[in-house]
Amino acid sequence: MSKKAFITLKLFATLGKFTPDSADNYPVEPGTSVRDLIAGLKIPEEKAKLIFIDGVKGELDSTLNGGERIGIFPPVGGG
Repeated sequence: MSKKAFITLKLFATLGKFTPDSADNYPVEPGTSVRDLIAGLKIPEEKAKLIFIDGVKGELDSTLNGGERIGIFPPVGGG
């Protein structure tokens, strides 16, 4: 049986509606990718434009082991 790990999850702007109730202590399997995380939250992949892990830019293929702070931002439009 796998041991659960926990992350702190923050979804910004239009992604806020996907924030789970347990965002401050969100369970993940160690080794979970950010791609798997957003799929599990039902966030369309193209909506997760900027990913920060502990304040450092991350990627969809970045892996999580627990204890991380994850921030995900949607694409930003402007004119």
